[in-house]
Amino acid sequence: MDNGAGSYRRFLDGDDDGIVEIVRDYKDGLIFYINSYVNNIHIAEELTEDTFFKLIVKKPKYRYQYSFKAWLYTIGRNVSLDYLRKNSRILDKPADDYYNYVQDEINLEKEYFKEERKILVRHTIDGLKPEYRQVLYLVYFEGFTNEETAKITKKNKHQIETLVYRAKQSLKSKLEKEGFTVTIHSLNKIFIGFSTM
Repeated sequence: MDNGAGSYRRFLDGDDDGIVEIVRDYKDGLIFYINSYVNNIHIAEELTEDTFFKLIVKKPKYRYQYSFKAWLYTIGRNVSLDYLRKNSRILDKPADDYYNYVQDEINLEKEYFKEERKILVRHTIDGLKPEYRQVLYLVYFEGFTNEETAKITKKNKHQIETLVYRAKQSLKSKLEKEGFTVTIHSLNKIFIGFSTM
């Protein structure tokens, strides 16, 4: 049983510190994962809160087939898709709001990724197709296996392997357009750096 599962079990048994530990340990990563769906850091923060709220109020059953983190991210994915279904129209917002959103997102990313090269790769990933962003985030930033990523995204392992390959090729192409010399091997080194943060 991983730490998240143990904390969740304690919460279900009446120890509120369990949910505090879950929020502390998973909040930041879950925000960035949800942001890959909604592409708005403020909405991603709200949807992350909604995800934790579901745990607190509905207390869904965790079945231990997958890691607690994979199970939690699956809930976050479902919350994101529900939000996108309900809010399919893009609302007009004043330019100042967009400026504030961008500034907040940049500040969060700087805090989360620290190194300049990693920030560049992250911004380039944001420009990829949503399914590419999501699979790269889950596999390389969160360290999920292909099987866990398949479970979260409701795809099979072969589809995930294909998506990872195509996402890396697309990322490599975008980085080269920015003037960087990139090989798949050098991308793998960058991703290893992400996973050890």
